[in-house]
Amino acid sequence: MDIIPKSNVVHKYEKRKLLIAINCVAGLSIFFFGYDQGMMGGVNNAKNYYDTTMKFGHPDPKTGAPVIDNTLLQGGIVSVYYLGTLIGCLVGGSFGDRYGRIKTIALGAGWAILGATLQTSAQNHNWMICARLINGWGTGILNAIVPVWATETAEHTSRGQFVAIEFTLNIFGVVVAYWLEYGCSYYTANDGNSSFVWRFPIAFQILPLIFLFSIVWFFPESPRWLTKVGREEEARYILGRLRGETGADLGKAEAEFQDIRNIAELERKTTHGRSYFHMFFGIGSGKLHTGRRVQLVIWLQIMQEWIGIAGVTIYAPTIFRIAGISPKDAEWVSGLNDIFYMFSTLICVFTLDRIGRRITLYWGSVGQGISMFLAGAFSHLGQNASIAGNTKAAAGYGDAAVAMIYLFTFTFGATWLTVPWLYPAEIFPLEVRAKGNAWGVVGWSVGNGWLTLLCPVMFKALNEKTYYIFGACNVITIPMVWALYPESNQRTLEEMNLLFAADSIWNWEAERNFAILKEENPELVQAAERGHSVVDPETGLPRRGSVGRKGSLIQALHDRDQDVDGHEKATFKHG
Repeated sequence: MDIIPKSNVVHKYEKRKLLIAINCVAGLSIFFFGYDQGMMGGVNNAKNYYDTTMKFGHPDPKTGAPVIDNTLLQGGIVSVYYLGTLIGCLVGGSFGDRYGRIKTIALGAGWAILGATLQTSAQNHNWMICARLINGWGTGILNAIVPVWATETAEHTSRGQFVAIEFTLNIFGVVVAYWLEYGCSYYTANDGNSSFVWRFPIAFQILPLIFLFSIVWFFPESPRWLTKVGREEEARYILGRLRGETGADLGKAEAEFQDIRNIAELERKTTHGRSYFHMFFGIGSGKLHTGRRVQLVIWLQIMQEWIGIAGVTIYAPTIFRIAGISPKDAEWVSGLNDIFYMFSTLICVFTLDRIGRRITLYWGSVGQGISMFLAGAFSHLGQNASIAGNTKAAAGYGDAAVAMIYLFTFTFGATWLTVPWLYPAEIFPLEVRAKGNAWGVVGWSVGNGWLTLLCPVMFKALNEKTYYIFGACNVITIPMVWALYPESNQRTLEEMNLLFAADSIWNWEAERNFAILKEENPELVQAAERGHSVVDPETGLPRRGSVGRKGSLIQALHDRDQDVDGHEKATFKHG
């Protein structure tokens, strides 16, 4: 393949080795994302940062703990980053659908390097706000495109596992950020008031970003994007290297390529509005129902933050102080929590493709909700015992509250951490997949920015009662997922248009409609069976008994509302 440079790793690796190499690069981006999120928790507690440079607080004369005088400024510096991610993801989604996944990853890494450099050199809060905005822009670009690149190269039977592995690296980034800052907090130059304590951890993120920017050029483009833009020879070659070209794998790549080409043609014929505005309101999407998909991914990401993880990640030391832990102990207890958080993600690696997305979210919501309610109750009892002078009881209740926070983050890492990032990268049509995933990042940005802005205010006004709000949000997610979110597990990316073809918003209607389409048009979904396709893998022609490339799926969805007698076809009588 002369079109693809000889330096590209696609020529050296194939099948699982190539997938692992791709996911290592994707994981590097996700590692940066986690590091950047976890970093601000320690930065907010650096005396030179909050007292001398940003001037939104002062140290307590007795304990040395930060006393925040301007909670709005503290929350604003943290949350403006998410305004940047919101802008960046929209740019990244549009750029990614037009110019490809690899160029977009490089663009995001470049912007993030600029933002991190400006943050490191910040001299006041105005400078820091602008730097955080730019850094968020780069992160938004990466978050919009990296999950798409990962899911478009993986097989449908193992998509969840590969993305879950990436999010293990995400939390590893949080762990590295926290413990690096914990070590820096012992730097005693200038009586502990050195800016090194917070500048060095911010600067550290530049290293993986430079490596990401440098190495991504040597990796293959998404074969699905190449097919969409007409570069079919490259797409065929890359798919062949990803799926294998010998033995039992012979023909698998060609079969998958034909299915991708079929669906790309369908989307070009049925989708008439590809802008963010058209997508948000579902204008011109017909039976693809992109507007519904946009709303689903936005609210899934918003609820991911409001179930409590944003507050726990960024304000963990504050949360543990509320539970009665001393300021110094709160730091290492919070760091240990992050380590348990990281290991919990391995559960998702081995269960997500077995039990599915919906069940994963269900058991996560139950465990997290119980943890939050109990954490609030134990914190309340501990503070009452402390006021009453019963230090032994206060310590016991404090330990119980900490255990509940540990249980919460452990459950979240095994469930809700991965699914809201995987789902948007799975369910959108190929024609607008990067833009669709960008809408998920919009939801994450809105949820995170909204919550991190309010967290200091809520903790100050409500104290431990803030936990009850998080617990209630977990309860809300259970009927929400049950009623509105169809299962994407073990279904190909090309099947998603069938899954969302129903006019009803309810999950059971979507599943019933999908079953009808599968039963009456079996040739449309044969690609979901490993190694099978509606085309002959050797000739590239339709199999005997199946419909041609210009028919089948296109006709089935278009004929839904068209009947010469003016009646709805029986195929689609399902509400």
